[in-house]
Order: sequence, then C-alpha cells, then structure tokens
Amino acid sequence: MKIAAVIFDLNGTILDDERVYDIAFNNVLASLGVDTSVPIPHERGIGVRENWTKYRAKYNFKTDKTDEELALLTQTEYIKQLGSITLQPGFEDFLGRLKDSGVRTGLATSNTWEVTMKVLEKVNLIDAFESITTTEEVTLNKPAPDIFLVAADKLGVEGYECLVIEDAESGVAAAHAAGMKVIAIVSDGHFERVSKADLVVERFSEITPEVIDQL
Repeated sequence: MKIAAVIFDLNGTILDDERVYDIAFNNVLASLGVDTSVPIPHERGIGVRENWTKYRAKYNFKTDKTDEELALLTQTEYIKQLGSITLQPGFEDFLGRLKDSGVRTGLATSNTWEVTMKVLEKVNLIDAFESITTTEEVTLNKPAPDIFLVAADKLGVEGYECLVIEDAESGVAAAHAAGMKVIAIVSDGHFERVSKADLVVERFSEITPEVIDQL
C-alpha cells in the first residue's frame, strides 16, 4: 500500500490512558450511586458523552444532569490525572520515521478540542501533527467515518491514500467506512476487540515500511 498520510487516534492509541478514563468514569458513576466495587469499563473510541448515553440506559441511575454535563464531570476527573498519562512505547520513533519519509500526519479524536490540547501539551506533542480534528467538527462520532474524512480533507489527500492507526472497534469500523486501511494497536492482549482491522500489532515498532507496503 502506497500511503500519503497516516491519521492517528489519540486515546489508547498514541496515549496509554484508557485505564485513566476508566477511573474517571467510575468516579462519576460512584457519585451517582452506581456500585463500582467491580470497576465498570467504558467503550473505547465512541466519545465520552456517548458512553454516558449507554451507561444511563444500562444502570438507570437517577440524576438531573444531562449526558453532556456528566461528560464534563468525567473530563474534569480525567484532567486531574494528567500526570499519570504516558505515550505508547515507540510512538515518537514511528512518527519521526513517517515525517522523514514525507508522509503527512493527522490526528482524529472523538475527544474535545480543549482536552486534546491539554493532553498534547502535557506529552509535548502540541505541534506534532499537520492537522488535528476533534469531536466538535463532526455530527456523528466513530463508528461513522466523518472524522476521518474531515482529517483527510484537511491533509489534502483522498481516503484511499490514508492509513489509520486505532485501538478501538469503533475506530476500525470508521476507518473502513471512510475507505481507509487501518492498523490496530493492542497493548492489553484483547486482540478480538479489533479483529476486523487490516493488521493488529502490539506496539508501534512492529509497523515497518515493509508491513505497510503489504496492506
């Protein structure tokens, strides 16, 4: 596969932070009276507000707060723990190789602009990408293809020229719906989560030019 651009997901892909979001969601769920003695996982990739829509339907908790307000509370809990967020091993080397070879790079995340900027600043990636696309720019989050199509348009490339790097089932579906190849990064052993990706790897160091050419 000859690629012109690589579009990255952020949370759980570039960042090792999904456990931090689990903590943030569970803190808010507990405040609503939901039993979190056994931690309740969130669904990766679909957005914080969309997780609250699912939680509300499943746990039937009583609150006057909207899903948007619950999402804001969750983001506040997440931001409190920025100090424990790290980059996935090998990401910076991989990004550097892409840039050295002239491949364009973009970020497409179901997170908000405000939180994305705070996180990128924390991990020294504020100027790392040629374009950044966040949830505010689309009507539908992943698994809809919208956010990847917007990201490709910003980079001036066609969908078929893009490779997406993801960690979530919804992101894999969104990339394919956008006509893009997708490699999934799985660092927790749950390969079944992204079994429909064109390739599944455990770390960025496995994504070599030869591997990309074979997609």
